[in-house]
Amino acid sequence: MNDQPSASHEQAAPEPATAPARPVALITGVGRSIGIGAGIARQLAASGWDIAFTYWTPYDRRMQWGAEDGAATSIARELAEAGARTAAIEADLTGPDAPIRIFDEAEQRLGPVTALILSHAESVDSGLLDTTVEAFDRHFAVNTRASWLLIREYGLRFRGEPGSKPGEPGAGRGAGTGRGRGTGRIVALTSDHTVGNLPYGASKGALDRITLAAAHELAHLGVTANVVNPGPVDTGWMNDELRDALTQGTPLGRLGTPQDTAHLVDFLCSPQGQWVNGQLLKSNGGAAP
Repeated sequence: MNDQPSASHEQAAPEPATAPARPVALITGVGRSIGIGAGIARQLAASGWDIAFTYWTPYDRRMQWGAEDGAATSIARELAEAGARTAAIEADLTGPDAPIRIFDEAEQRLGPVTALILSHAESVDSGLLDTTVEAFDRHFAVNTRASWLLIREYGLRFRGEPGSKPGEPGAGRGAGTGRGRGTGRIVALTSDHTVGNLPYGASKGALDRITLAAAHELAHLGVTANVVNPGPVDTGWMNDELRDALTQGTPLGRLGTPQDTAHLVDFLCSPQGQWVNGQLLKSNGGAAP
C-alpha cells in the first residue's frame, strides 16, 4: 500500500509575492546634496518612488557656491539605499531638445514617469537697468521655456489610469482617459523675487501661469498641477547679512530647509494630496513678501 499522496492531491507551492511597482518621479535641478531638489528626491525615495533626476554641473560651477564634485553619484547612492531605482541625467536645459532627451532616458531606464517635479532654476541677480539681453533670454529659456516643454512632454507621454493611485497597477501605465481620482502629479517650485532680481522673478512668474494652466488642460489625464513657493531656503546662496534679515522677517524665527519643501511636495504627490490642484502654495513660514 502506498502511503504517499497521489500527484493529483499535491498542492503547488505558492507563487512568491512580488512587490508592487514603484512609481517614477522625474525631478529637475538635483545638482547639489544640500539643494531643495535633492531634499525632495530623498523624501520621495523614502515614500516609495523611483527617482530620475537631472543636474547641470556647468551652472553650479559659475555660481558663487561652486560645483560639488561627485554630487550626482552620491545622491543616487543615497536614493538607492532608500530602496529607489535611480537615473541621474546631466542635461543643459537651455536647449529646446533637452526635455525629449530627458524623458527618453528616464523612461528607458526606469519606466513611465508618474510625477514631474520642476526644481531647476537659472538665478543670477540683476535689476531693470543692468540685466543684459543674454541673461534675460537665458533665464526664460531655463526657467520658463524648458519648464513648458517638460510639462508638454509629460502630458504627451502620460498614460496613467485616472482612477488609480500612484504606485497601484496602472499608475503611469495603460491608456487611461476621462476624469477620476488621478495618478499624475506636476509640482513646480517658484519664487516671488522681483526687485533686483528681474529676469529670475519674471521667468518664474511665467512658470506659475504655465503650471496652473496644466491643472486644467491635463485634467482629462488625471493629472494635478501645483506651484510651491518655498520661501527663504539657504542652500549656499545667502550671505550673513541677508540670512539674518530673512530670519528676522519670518515669524517662526528660522529659515526654511529643503526638508520643509520636500514634505509638502511629498504630500502633493501622494493619494491624499490629489484634491489640491491648480494652486500656488506658499510654504514659507509666514515670511513677508
